[in-house]
Amino acid sequence: MSAGDRPTKPSISDGLFYWVAGACGFATGIVGGAFHLTVDALSRWPIWLTERLGPGPLTIAAAAGIAAVGVTLAFLLTRYVAPEAAGSGVPEVEGALEGLREVRWRHILPVKFLGGVLGLSSGLVAGREGPTIHMGAAIGAALSEWLKLSRLDLHALLAAGAAAGLAAAFNAPLAAILFVIEETRKQFRYTFRSYVGVIAASAASALGMELVGGTAPPLRIDTAAVPLLLLPIFMVLGAGLGMLGVLFNRCLVTALDWRAAAFRRAPFAFAVIVGAAVGALATVLPFAVRGGETLIPRMVVTELPILTLLLIAIVRFVGTMASYPVGVPAGIFSPLLAFATMVGLIAGRLIEMLLTAAALPVPPLVGAAFAVAAMGGLFSATIRAPLVGVVLVVELTGGYELILPVIVTCVTAHVVAEWLHGRPIYEVLLERSLRLAGHPPRAPSTTVSSPVGMDEPTMLRDPLDPDAARRDPD
Repeated sequence: MSAGDRPTKPSISDGLFYWVAGACGFATGIVGGAFHLTVDALSRWPIWLTERLGPGPLTIAAAAGIAAVGVTLAFLLTRYVAPEAAGSGVPEVEGALEGLREVRWRHILPVKFLGGVLGLSSGLVAGREGPTIHMGAAIGAALSEWLKLSRLDLHALLAAGAAAGLAAAFNAPLAAILFVIEETRKQFRYTFRSYVGVIAASAASALGMELVGGTAPPLRIDTAAVPLLLLPIFMVLGAGLGMLGVLFNRCLVTALDWRAAAFRRAPFAFAVIVGAAVGALATVLPFAVRGGETLIPRMVVTELPILTLLLIAIVRFVGTMASYPVGVPAGIFSPLLAFATMVGLIAGRLIEMLLTAAALPVPPLVGAAFAVAAMGGLFSATIRAPLVGVVLVVELTGGYELILPVIVTCVTAHVVAEWLHGRPIYEVLLERSLRLAGHPPRAPSTTVSSPVGMDEPTMLRDPLDPDAARRDPD
């Protein structure tokens, strides 16, 4: 039974649906955990290669060749089996929730898993949350098809699976729940049933991931409360991150367009070039490659000069802009957070210098505080989900005493990005993919469209504006 033939009303009871959503989350946690374990295990190949060949030109050339093959295989697999699996899965999930895309789970699950493993373990500067989010939604689509659920339940399971994928990627179930509510607020049908389903899936995903091996990235950072007098400085930091977030988004879209135009006749060539570059860098500059999950806590505790931090930030920024357009399963969360960490540490070093020059006391762990705040701020400016930015970085780092400065940074970054007419990156990426597919342009709207062919009018409430009841356009 296709999505268009399904009934529009819930096909199972609320209690049974919650169990199905939990099963979706649990399966996503297991698959996501296995995915992360595989990527982590295979990512050690540069160390293994150096131990056997020793440092030198031969090792660099061999590493370049290995990574080029891995990235090219990931590209070919994605391009010819499931082109929609390229990049982050979030725009595809949002398109499916809006009824504009189809989640072809039989193609997406193997391609996202295998293509993601090949690309990420080769050293691309990309995150693992994109593949897990898309795989989670695909698992939700599979369960919906197997159980012959209604379009309403399919929509809810897609959202629940996406939340479960994010929970599996970072072991951050609360942030995953808020991500669905805030990031997909234009598409998500906010009802008690769908909301509880998202919660059940996120919690079950964290459980499944822990059972597989607890592979969440080690992002815990020692932090301390900062004086309230420094809050204006966090506003300044947020303003700068708001501008940087808009620049990040525009550079990413420009890189995608440039790659599509420059390598139209031989699209695989870009994968070969980028793969060779990250492979070579993996042996000489390990900090320049991969998602950066392990880099973040190391940089916070390492007293590096400002110029060194700036160099790392630039290299990783360029690496992200080169890696994402390759066209393999990859996310942007992790490289975005790693890049923001460098920016925050640079800001922290400058504040330390200013306080020292003014003969004022320097708060303990001030660099870590600015690093954590910067992660949330840049996330908010780029993804345009400030509440998720606050909860995600606090949940990841454990810096609960920094909630107030993180809120100030995230909200300021969000407002400045809005003032600069910046748009959420996933919204832009979805519109770009629809345009390339020949889909008619979408009219800007803040209302919920009619996803997955739902027909009956349904009163909805925006969770960010509870007083604004909206009726389905159908």
